[in-house]
Amino acid sequence: MIRHPTLEVLIADHHRGITLSLRCRKQALGQLRPTGSEGLRATASEFSAFVTRNLFGHFRAEEEILFPLVTKSNPEHTTLIQSLVTDHEKIRRGIERLASDRNLGKLLFDLADLLEQHIRREERELFPLVIGCLAGKQGEKVKEKIAQLAGLK
Repeated sequence: MIRHPTLEVLIADHHRGITLSLRCRKQALGQLRPTGSEGLRATASEFSAFVTRNLFGHFRAEEEILFPLVTKSNPEHTTLIQSLVTDHEKIRRGIERLASDRNLGKLLFDLADLLEQHIRREERELFPLVIGCLAGKQGEKVKEKIAQLAGLK
């Protein structure tokens, strides 16, 4: 896993996101108590709250700071960036759908799986590119902008 001080806020969100994604998938498979609709609703609510509180600002920071930084320095990676933006949109739409009880187990499982795969792709592919773009004091400036957009300042 990539560790860089500029990305520490995003990395912390990623760690919590992966942990929650695992719990959501287990809940959707009936492996956690309470099982059934009660457990699904509670876990879906927790997932929705986490994404809304933590990841909407996180996504904005990536879309407004990191993605343009990488695209400008590495235009050959626009497909990666487009794919990550598409994932963000799928997660946003999925959160809206979690409020309904229709097929909640499958929706929760699929959203949690998407979030984990998305996080792993960012850690393996995006973050090394971002780190390669940072020079000198630029890292501190990027870190401050991320904190502002992620709602930490």
